[in-house]
Amino acid sequence: MPRYLWQVSYSPEGARGVLDQGGSARRAAIVEMVESVGGRVEACYFAFGPHDLVVLGEVPDDVAAAALSLRTAASGAAISRTTVLLTPEQLDQAAQRDVRYEPPSA
Repeated sequence: MPRYLWQVSYSPEGARGVLDQGGSARRAAIVEMVESVGGRVEACYFAFGPHDLVVLGEVPDDVAAAALSLRTAASGAAISRTTVLLTPEQLDQAAQRDVRYEPPSA
């Protein structure tokens, strides 16, 4: 199953919700959301810096990942940035794949 990194930034409203509900409740809601599309959360951490939350997990495909992102954005409570993660073996496969490419010339 494809793996993803979600970097989440809360809106002021979302941050107030975390203050009211707590981090454990937020993690439970995230696990439930990811599992609802057939996925699994591997790790969930709150963070300092440009992102308030970092989640590592897997979902069946990019459509499921897009559905999670859309629901998060539509809530207005947070913005999620999704990064597809590749294993070293997947990168090995990519490096071996025949690709026709002509770089731009000056």
